[in-house]
Amino acid sequence: MGKLIQEENLKNKVFVFEDRDEAGEKLAEFLKDLVDKDSIVLAIPSGGVPVGKKISQKLKIPFDLILVKKITYPWNTEAGFGAVSIEGDYILNKEAVQYTGLTDEIIEKQKEKTIQTLKHRNEIFRENRPFPDLTGKTVVIVDDGLASGYTMLTAIQMVKRKNPKKIIIAVPTCSKSAVDKLLPEVDAIVCLNYRDFYPYAVADAYKNWYDLTDEDVLYYLKEEKG
Repeated sequence: MGKLIQEENLKNKVFVFEDRDEAGEKLAEFLKDLVDKDSIVLAIPSGGVPVGKKISQKLKIPFDLILVKKITYPWNTEAGFGAVSIEGDYILNKEAVQYTGLTDEIIEKQKEKTIQTLKHRNEIFRENRPFPDLTGKTVVIVDDGLASGYTMLTAIQMVKRKNPKKIIIAVPTCSKSAVDKLLPEVDAIVCLNYRDFYPYAVADAYKNWYDLTDEDVLYYLKEEKG
């Protein structure tokens, strides 16, 4: 069972960060004693990129992307019933699958469709570079928030296969249900804005919130190279 590290002053509050950049800077302060020279930040696109980039800059540790994405319903591209990685790791929300009556054929079709999206992102965001060697490293997986936790759980599954020394989740905001699901799988979760009430929305942690486009992500990645 991992350790939950939170900012007590931000617990159960909303609109506590100006934007993702500020959230990343604040997270870096809480992470500085948990990382070392053999650490790496892996950000989940799209929202995790500005957060992870700030952490990488502040702590002077390498930065890359981990390509995972929620698997959406054919009739609703905003809602998901699980998540998949570019390497095929996947986790389904069994309750959602059962409730909506999804067939194996639909699940497989949506999963493959999502993997193709991830391959496209790998091409445009990472230029198809080999994934970094995580052996013996402290891996910090970053997103802009945890709602259901399925996307992060899939990222953890992918990272675990690569023999890291430690896995740390770093997010500005998180729900209790996601933390309960993920804490047994990692060494630590650093979440500044922990909320245990329902309903929960990641966006409610930010004063300035918007969905990032591919162009936004490319801007941050080019800035990182620069």
